[in-house]
Amino acid sequence: MTWGWSTKFAFRRNNGISIGLGIALLALLSGCQATPTAPPARHVVLQQQWELDRGDRVAGYLVSAGLGDVSIELGGDSVHAPFDGEVAPAAGQPSCVYFSSSDVPAYLFRFCGLRRPHLGTVRYGDTMGSGEILHFATLRRHPDGTWAIVEPSNNILERSLQPPLQSARP
Repeated sequence: MTWGWSTKFAFRRNNGISIGLGIALLALLSGCQATPTAPPARHVVLQQQWELDRGDRVAGYLVSAGLGDVSIELGGDSVHAPFDGEVAPAAGQPSCVYFSSSDVPAYLFRFCGLRRPHLGTVRYGDTMGSGEILHFATLRRHPDGTWAIVEPSNNILERSLQPPLQSARP
């Protein structure tokens, strides 16, 4: 089949219109996608109560960590999700987030000191935020629904501080 000038022009014109409609449709559909929203702040009831806790003030100075927190000098480095899970803001603790995962359902991990934390669903190794000093605590769920601060796992902390090798990602 040989195409004359008018056939080629009509083909290009129709193809151009189809491409233009496709681009417009993609732009319309991408504009309609739901934007991810941050999970609500997580309120955790601790079993332990101490006289001094993070957020308190002593002689006018803010207490930035409490009993059970391990403080790490990050020097601006990133903190990574130790498993697939979710990062939620900590209710009443503006510089803290809680990380939870179905891989370790009886535990909750509190990370304080992260700048601009990534809230919501994360995958193992995703950056959750960065900071100068990280205050890390491990909480264990009790049958009555309360949480207790327990000794942190070195392994979980290492998984949070070192990005996984690409081959280690599931």
